[in-house]
Amino acid sequence: MYRLDRRSRRGCVAVWACLAISGPALAGAQQESDYPTRTIRLISGFAPGGATDVVARVIAQNLTEAFGQTVVVENRPGASGNIGADSVARSAPDGYTLYLANATIAMPSMFPRLPFNAGRDFAPVSLVGYGPSVLVVNPKFPVRSVPQLIDYLSHRPGKVDYASGGVGNITHMSMELFESMAGVEMVHVPYKGGAPSTNAVMAGEVPVAFSSITAVLSHIRQGSLVPLAISSSERSPALPEVPTLAEAGVPGYEATSWYGILVPAATPAPVVEKLAQAIRKSLQRKDFQDKLLAQGVQPATGGAAEFKSYMTTELNKWADIIAKAKITAE
Repeated sequence: MYRLDRRSRRGCVAVWACLAISGPALAGAQQESDYPTRTIRLISGFAPGGATDVVARVIAQNLTEAFGQTVVVENRPGASGNIGADSVARSAPDGYTLYLANATIAMPSMFPRLPFNAGRDFAPVSLVGYGPSVLVVNPKFPVRSVPQLIDYLSHRPGKVDYASGGVGNITHMSMELFESMAGVEMVHVPYKGGAPSTNAVMAGEVPVAFSSITAVLSHIRQGSLVPLAISSSERSPALPEVPTLAEAGVPGYEATSWYGILVPAATPAPVVEKLAQAIRKSLQRKDFQDKLLAQGVQPATGGAAEFKSYMTTELNKWADIIAKAKITAE
């Protein structure tokens, strides 16, 4: 009967030990190199029809083409996007659950009991684009400029309602900043997303709101809404005739939304890089750029490192604004 000597037995044990240790790592590396092999979910924390949802569907279509795997958009609205963000933070870090974040995720000081940490629980993949909000009014509201609006509100402190896409939403924060800088007082009426908020202004339920440029472009062109000003520091190519808030009478005003892809923090670096490369290639395509620009979204540049730096800047900026303006979630 064939028997291994002691040295041979030790060698076999060492080989099996190496295989036991390296096997899972090799399998994991193989999975990462093959990624993606199944459907990817892109979570939007806001209602269908709003700006984030529209941008998510543009991205999903392009990633589907890039990967040859279906990318589906799942809407999980509520708590100003935080329900959707939390579901992604808790998901498996395998690259099959993505989150389309917007500027709201950079405002955690509005929500002191959040179940996730925006700076710790996510890995930035790529910025996608920037989009300002538009200060709009119902056509029947007797105001056609920012100075007229400030004058109207000054004579009616606390008596005029405004709509937003939710507490802590960028449209809410944009108006809070406007109130603080213009020295006026209004009543906040939060809705469950940008689309319901925009519809409320068009229906005359609420006379005024900040709405994402994506959500209001077609309504402005149809005459269903009247634009007063843009929230960004520069005019938008989509509405070049509309002044910025700073130009229109609120010097120094600036509040820009943005869109970017996040994944759970422990997602393997090779998977993050594959996603970043796919998005970067999409952003270089004219057809993709045109789709974003048609929604009033300016395509972004840069990868994961640039997005991480930008998010850190945004977190610090909004924390300072929220503290100085003493803004709190209702």
